[in-house]
Amino acid sequence: MTLIDEAVGRLSLRQKVGQLFIVRPESLEPQIRYASDAELPPYRLQAVSEGMRGRANRFPPGGVLLYGHNIADPGQLRQFVAALRSLDGAPLLCIDEEGGRVSRLAGNPAFDVPRYESAAALAAAGPEAVREAARAIGGYLARYGFDIDFAPVADVNTNPRNIIIGKRAFSDDPAVAATMVCAFLQGLAEAGVAGCLKHFPGHGDTLSDTHLGYAFTPKDWAEIAGCEMLPFRAGIEAGAPLVMAAHIAAPAVTRSELPATLSPVILEEKLRGEMGFRGVIITDALEMGAITQVWGSGEAAVRALEAGADCLLCPLNYCEAFEGVLAAVESGRLSEGRIEQSLRRLFALRAQLSKKRI
Repeated sequence: MTLIDEAVGRLSLRQKVGQLFIVRPESLEPQIRYASDAELPPYRLQAVSEGMRGRANRFPPGGVLLYGHNIADPGQLRQFVAALRSLDGAPLLCIDEEGGRVSRLAGNPAFDVPRYESAAALAAAGPEAVREAARAIGGYLARYGFDIDFAPVADVNTNPRNIIIGKRAFSDDPAVAATMVCAFLQGLAEAGVAGCLKHFPGHGDTLSDTHLGYAFTPKDWAEIAGCEMLPFRAGIEAGAPLVMAAHIAAPAVTRSELPATLSPVILEEKLRGEMGFRGVIITDALEMGAITQVWGSGEAAVRALEAGADCLLCPLNYCEAFEGVLAAVESGRLSEGRIEQSLRRLFALRAQLSKKRI
C-alpha cells in the first residue's frame, strides 16, 4: 500500500467527498446566498468568519478559489490565505492568473507584481518570454501562498467572432500555441505552482459564452484533433498536472448535446484514452449558465464524476452538490472506489506540491 492509499484510507466518506470540491469562499459563508456570481463582488468577502469555519467542518473542501473581489492588498491576502489553509480539509489555494485581462493579483493596483498585456502579446515575443513571464507569475503566486494557477489557456483562437477567448489564447496557429503552452507550464513549474490546461476540448472556435448558457463546437473529432488538440497534447506530454474541461458541447463527436464536462466520451474516451492524460481532470465552474440552466448542483456534480472528472469546481450550491455526491455513493449510483480513484490523483498532485502535505 502506498502513502497515498494510506492517506485516502484514513478519510471518512464525508472527508473523501469534500476533497473533490474546489469552491469559492462565499460557498462557505452561511450568510451569503447567491443565484449568480455577479451578485458576489459587493460582499467583498476577504476574511474567514466563524460561520465559514463551521460550514467547512461539516463540508470540508479540498480547495478554495479566490477571485479579484476577495483580494484587497498584500497584508489582507496573506492573512486570508493562512486562515483558509487552517480550515478543515486543508484546502489547496487556487487562482486565475493568466497574464493579461484575467489576472486577479496583477489586476489589483495594490500589488507590486509584473503585468502583461495578454498571452498573445507574450507569444509574439517568443517561448522564452512566455516561460519567464510564467515563472514570474508563479513566483508571486507562490509567495502569497497559492498552489494552483488555472492557466495557461490552451485554446486556439481560430474564430474571430469568439467572445470569450480572443487574446487570452497564445495564437490562432495551433503549433505556435502548443509551443507557448509548454513554455508557460515550465515557468509555473519552476516556481513551484501547478498549471492547468484549459478549456478542453477547445473554446477557441465557439460563438457563445458558457458563463451564460449553451455553447458548442461544430467540429468532428478529426477536425478537433488536427487543431484544438495540438496545444493540449503538447501540454500533456510536457507534464501538465491538471486539465480543465469546458461546458462546451461537441455533438459531432458525442452525438449528444452534453457539455464536455458531463461527457464520458470527451473525458474518458478522448482525454484519458486517446490523449493519455493521467493527471487531474477538473470541471470548469459548475455555477455557470451552461450547467445551471439544465441541472441542479447535486445532479451536475454526480454527472461530472460519472463522466470521469476528478475535481468539481465552484458549484452554485456547494452544500447541495456535496450532499448529492454523498447520496450517490450511499445509494450505489457512485461507488466509493470511484471516489477514491479521483482522490488518488488529487493526493498525488498534493504530494507534488513541495509545500503541501498529503
